[in-house]
Amino acid sequence: MAAVTRFRSVVLDCPDPRELARFYAGIVGGSPEDEDPDWVVLQVPGGPLLSFQRAPGHTPPEWPRADRNSQQFHLDLDAGATWEEVDAAHERVLALGARPLDLEDDVKKDFRVYADPAGHPFCLCRIEES
Repeated sequence: MAAVTRFRSVVLDCPDPRELARFYAGIVGGSPEDEDPDWVVLQVPGGPLLSFQRAPGHTPPEWPRADRNSQQFHLDLDAGATWEEVDAAHERVLALGARPLDLEDDVKKDFRVYADPAGHPFCLCRIEES
């Protein structure tokens, strides 16, 4: 099937676009373009654009909630093939300002859930070895 459009970016609403762009740049790399304090773009090296838009009165999603203020979407980020690599990524995202939401690391669940500084959920995922 022919595409109708071309994918441009994922946009996250937040109270402080520069702060959130710096947070994600610390995790996925890149340098935020932040001439406009209300709209900041981060080119993820080898990946898509992440854009951050000022949203006055932003209410962060709640995780896990199915009834209201649900997560709406989240980012899955590969953190490594071993739990040691995931543990190292865990320490780095906490130092950058992430808040743990669900840190179970059992065999059935190869991810850990966090909230970014604006409250959006994201996961650090263990890459399954093939």
